[in-house]
Amino acid sequence: MASKLVLALVFVFDVIAFALAVAAEQRRSTAKVVTDSENTYNYCVYDSDIATGYGVGALLFLLLSQAVLMVVSNCFCFGRSLGAGGPRACALLFFLLSWLTFVIAEACLLAGSVRNAHHTRYRNMFFDGNLSCETVRKGVFAAGAAFVFFTAILSELYYVTYAKAAGDSISPSYGGSVGMSSYH
Repeated sequence: MASKLVLALVFVFDVIAFALAVAAEQRRSTAKVVTDSENTYNYCVYDSDIATGYGVGALLFLLLSQAVLMVVSNCFCFGRSLGAGGPRACALLFFLLSWLTFVIAEACLLAGSVRNAHHTRYRNMFFDGNLSCETVRKGVFAAGAAFVFFTAILSELYYVTYAKAAGDSISPSYGGSVGMSSYH
């Protein structure tokens, strides 16, 4: 039987990670080109950098959620063996898919946070070209939020099917009887 406490804890961490990823998408840095007081060069002025913090927070909460789940389930490959059958196969499938979506979500959140924190400074000093202030592309944090959502669903399904397979496992009987004999 799956622990309701573990399911609730993982769900709360995943919801927080999803909310932070959505907030990071909404609060991405924007920039504008400003000319200095002497009209010598143009430079970029960026607004708030809060999206980086939101992105890193989402990354850490998702990491914490995955870590809790893997510790509780012994990372699927340690501990006693699981019972053969459908629940073990489903648990393996959900395990692999949850790790795949987890890696993609973490990559999106990390790339978005790093790109959002990177600010170009003084540019366009020696030539009269168009100055572009680089910011994170729209949708990077949204993609991270989508994969956080997929990870949340798949990891919850993984834990439920893992617990079902663990409950179905056959534990050997180490009673006081002598095996393969008529004396019990």
